[in-house]
Amino acid sequence: MAKNKNKKKKRQPSSTNNSRKFEVGPQETIDQCLDRIEREGFVPVRRTEEPVFQEVEENGEITYEPVGRKIVFDVKPSKSEQ
Repeated sequence: MAKNKNKKKKRQPSSTNNSRKFEVGPQETIDQCLDRIEREGFVPVRRTEEPVFQEVEENGEITYEPVGRKIVFDVKPSKSEQ
């Protein structure tokens, strides 16, 4: 009896319709962003950080220097909102 290796498993539909992202603003603390998330009826499920770079040209050579970071929270609706 041969096994069908090309058969794909069906994935359960994710609740991407309910997911949102909140970015920490330039003049906002992480705590302020978390408070804003809670006020809007969500709970954070993941935090990601990405470095922000700036192009700098020195002696005809272009280099990239880190100048900051971008913090983004993936959130889902809180249980009381569902």
